This record gives sequence, structure tokens and C-alpha cells, in this order.
Amino acid sequence: MVRLYAVVAAGGFRRHATYRAATAAGVFTNTVFGFIVAYAYTALWDVRPQLGGYDKPEALTYVWLGQALLMTCAMLGGGFEDELSERIRTGDIAVDLYRPADLQLWWLSGDLGRAAFHLLGRGVVPMALGALAFELALPASPWTWLAFLVSVVLGVVVSFALRFLVALSAFWLMDGAGAMQMAMLAGMFFSGMLLPLTLFPGLLGEVARALPWSSLLQVPADVLLGKRTGWDLAGAYAFQAGWAVALLGAGRLLQSAATRRVVVQGG
Repeated sequence: MVRLYAVVAAGGFRRHATYRAATAAGVFTNTVFGFIVAYAYTALWDVRPQLGGYDKPEALTYVWLGQALLMTCAMLGGGFEDELSERIRTGDIAVDLYRPADLQLWWLSGDLGRAAFHLLGRGVVPMALGALAFELALPASPWTWLAFLVSVVLGVVVSFALRFLVALSAFWLMDGAGAMQMAMLAGMFFSGMLLPLTLFPGLLGEVARALPWSSLLQVPADVLLGKRTGWDLAGAYAFQAGWAVALLGAGRLLQSAATRRVVVQGG
């Protein structure tokens, strides 16, 4: 079975690799938007140095990292959930549930392949161009990069688990579009895509940093910037893994309830 899901992951990578024009357009969009946000951050950090605990190079690194992880962690959605929700709406999901493969693991495998492609296809080039145009605080140690990649993988799993729950809500809703829009707004705001969560004041900041969306960008960014080391790094991993297990478990329960519903209606 492990080989099956590895094949599904490889297929997800190849599937997204075929959209070369869309990838090129995405790289261009991420780069242009990165420059816009980077100049805005430059002006802000010129006035408020060390804002949010970052100096200017760290803040600019955060900007370009956000562009690199935007599609990798699907912070605005746009991954498998649209297709899964449509299969639920049309009833094609019944075929998927009767297949000799786990529904959640099948879609997770495909999403990991998608994330791997976007990290390479839409993440590396904007980050490299940002490094050429601005002074970034990129780590020299390969261990820091490895720790960052581990955090990114955990962030992708958390992202998948959130979107899987949103997609499965289509079993009980007339249309899952509303839930997807709400999830997109939450992902954009609470991941730190607009501003680092360390800038959020008081209780809002504490809540935002405790929510699962912070695993998508804020936590990996802090790992790359060296803000999480030693036991603090272990705590960051535990935070992401904890949310991944909890959300995947919730998805498993929702999947079981949906399966029983399909079986009852089919019977």
C-alpha cells in the first residue's frame, strides 16, 4: 500500500508539472507581488526597526518566503479540495469510497506531490530573485535548511488536513463554496501571509499564533530565520505535528460519517 501512495504522490507532482504556462505565470505573479510587499516592508521597517522581533533583512526574508510557500502550503486554497468537493456534489465520491484505498491517504499523497512541485516550480525562482534584489537573512547552515524543510512538510500536512475537512463539509452543505471562501480568508489572515503574526497585538496575537494556520508560514519562517532552535525547535515541531494529528483525526471521523451516509443512501 505504501508503494501505491508513493505512486499517487509522484502522479500529483507530474500532473502539476504539465501546466508549464500556468507555472510561469505564477512565478511572475509571485515575483511582482513579492517586490510590492518587499518595498512596503522596507518603508515600514525604516520607520520601526526591529518591529515584531525582526530586523529589516529578516522581515524581507519573511516576505519572499511567503511567496515561496503561498502555493506550496496552499494558504489561499486552490488545491485538491475543489475537485473533491465537486466529486461529492456529483455523487462520484461513492466510487472513491468503495475503492480498496483509503480516501484520506489517497488525497494526502496527491497533495504532497503537488506541494513538492510548487516548492520547486514556484518557490525557488521568486526566492532567488528576491535574494538578488534585497539583503535577505538566509542561513548558511545546511542543518537550518533541513529543519526548515521538515517544518514545511508538517505545514503542508496541516494545510491538507484543514482543506480536507472543508471539502468533506460538502456532504452536509448544498454548496461547499462558502466554506472554501471562509477557509481562504482564514488562511490568508492567520497564516501570517499579510503580516507576521508577531505583529498582532495582545490576545489577538496569542490566539492567531495558537491556531493551526500559523503552521503554514509563521512557524516555518521562524525556523528558517533561526528564531526556533534547540528545545524551542522541538516545540515548534510538536505544535505542527499536534495540529496535524488532531485535524487528520477529525477528518477521519468526518470521512467515516460520510461513508456511512453514502452506504445508507446507496442501500
